[in-house]
Amino acid sequence: MHHLADFFRTLRDSLAHWAPHDDEPPFTVLLTPGPYNETYFEHAYLARYLGFPLVEGSDLTVRNNCVWLKTLSGLKRVHAILRRLDDDFSDPLELRSDSTLGIPGLTQAARRGTVLIANALGANILESGALLGYLPGLCEHLLDEPLKMPSVATWWCGEEAALEDVLENLDTLVIKGAFPQLRFEPVFGPDLAPRRRAELIAAMRAHPHNYVAQELVQLSHAPVWDRSHPHRLAARAVGLRVFAVASPNGYVVMPGGLTRVSSDVDVRMLSMQRGGSSKDTWALSDGPVSTFSLLRRTTGPQDIVRSGANLSSRVVENLFWFGRYAERCDDTARLLRIALDRLFEDAKSTHSSEWRAIVELCRLQDLLPLDPKREIEPHLIRAIVDPEHPPTLASNLRQLFRIGFHLRERLSLDNWRTINRLVQDLGQRQGTDDMPLGEAFTFLDRTVLGLMTLAGFSLDGMTRDQGWRFLSLGRRIERLQFLCLALRHALHAPAENDLDWLLELADSIVTYRSRYMTRPERLPAFDLLLLDLGNPRSVIFQVAGIRDYVERLSDQYGPIADDALAPLLPQLQNFDLGSALQNRRGVSALENLLQQIRDAAFHLSDRIAHRFFTHVDVSQRTYSL
Repeated sequence: MHHLADFFRTLRDSLAHWAPHDDEPPFTVLLTPGPYNETYFEHAYLARYLGFPLVEGSDLTVRNNCVWLKTLSGLKRVHAILRRLDDDFSDPLELRSDSTLGIPGLTQAARRGTVLIANALGANILESGALLGYLPGLCEHLLDEPLKMPSVATWWCGEEAALEDVLENLDTLVIKGAFPQLRFEPVFGPDLAPRRRAELIAAMRAHPHNYVAQELVQLSHAPVWDRSHPHRLAARAVGLRVFAVASPNGYVVMPGGLTRVSSDVDVRMLSMQRGGSSKDTWALSDGPVSTFSLLRRTTGPQDIVRSGANLSSRVVENLFWFGRYAERCDDTARLLRIALDRLFEDAKSTHSSEWRAIVELCRLQDLLPLDPKREIEPHLIRAIVDPEHPPTLASNLRQLFRIGFHLRERLSLDNWRTINRLVQDLGQRQGTDDMPLGEAFTFLDRTVLGLMTLAGFSLDGMTRDQGWRFLSLGRRIERLQFLCLALRHALHAPAENDLDWLLELADSIVTYRSRYMTRPERLPAFDLLLLDLGNPRSVIFQVAGIRDYVERLSDQYGPIADDALAPLLPQLQNFDLGSALQNRRGVSALENLLQQIRDAAFHLSDRIAHRFFTHVDVSQRTYSL
């Protein structure tokens, strides 16, 4: 059996040969539409096998007519792109303006010759069905020889005579789009109802150049292992796809290919979008074959790696926001659980100052309307299960799943299973505004437990690389912002107000009770949540942790400008909480400090995004005249 390694070596070497480069080694990436594409696994496998970074459009940027990969270390020049993205989606600036998958400016970079794109933009014109009818003549004209294998009989309707002939014999033909970007669903003439037939004929007469007609052919069939019926072979339609690469010495054909397999026996079109699958096609050899492999035989000490190379900005941005959304979900679930608990515990409690503080914090988080037209309970249930309202728990869980899906190859199996369970639990309860309180408690308990499991994975199951630091930064920043908001809000409550809810919200009630044999009081509760460096839920713990992470990043990548959070740490350490809580001026000073910390956390998040995710220099300002 022929091995494929030689072909892929030729592909890799040819990309390096044809890529524009000066003195630096050419850098190649594989561009994919992303994990929602039905062939994403193939893209990921091929990129890993070839040793190319797998990138999406958002990973790349065009600056000074060159293409760059956004990495944690900065911008890295890209010389060649192995493109698995449709032509018209590749550049929203000049092609499809609604595309979110492409790279703005890629077309201009290709024109300037600063990047090799394989295949070149516009190359899919060769996939046009309109050319199939001309293949015999083209082969004679270009190669001076006939086709070795005839193509399916095809007629381009852009020719008047062909159009009339097609319309006359419509019942025996299949109509397709002439160009791939039309994304026209094939229409089988024998299946047309009279009305649909008349509509199709009118469309073909109005724009005949957009259509081709092909004879109806019986697809080849092969025996395939039927997974739905164990121990059984079944006939399935198959189609072979072969590949060739343009090397400096001419075209090299892969000794094998991909076989597309239909999902059912009676299909008339092969497509991954219609549930099909693909299988490797092997070519048998009559003699010895090359034993060359792109995989290393052995790994020596010089090959040991302890950090990720070319970690893309998209990956670290997703890790950062994964941490933020995980913490945001936890904060929201705990707050809603406390509100439902107080509501369920005693109807009289809904008139207490503690209850008013909880409700007001829910309103500040946009979980409750400012002036509810009905009782609170339905609004709280809606804040749990409504996925369309951004601040709700359901919406935040969906965002967590979305980001986790983009990080799928970087998450452990247990990590991914935990995320899936969270979303599955949510899916069973979406749209149930009348969820009983008991069921709501169960869901919130399971959600908090799942989120704590995710936190445990990041604490005990991730290597301490830069990706982990960005995930932890996201967690700390999100927790800090929520803590500052909750503490500022609690400062406005009466001094004698029960603070059990605040300690529960910060998961610190057990710590408080183990230290103080009294009901929660203002000074010790605020000390625990504000100034206790040993409490992982305190404000000072978050600020100190963020400072350490930022210092590590600054040591490796240079200082982060305008870090307004670090200077506030000494103020926290030296803050006289006992005196501050004795008078209005002191409470006001504490309130201002908490707001400063919260604002600084927001600002730091923006600075991190500009520096490491978008690579935009925010110091450059524009002025309008």
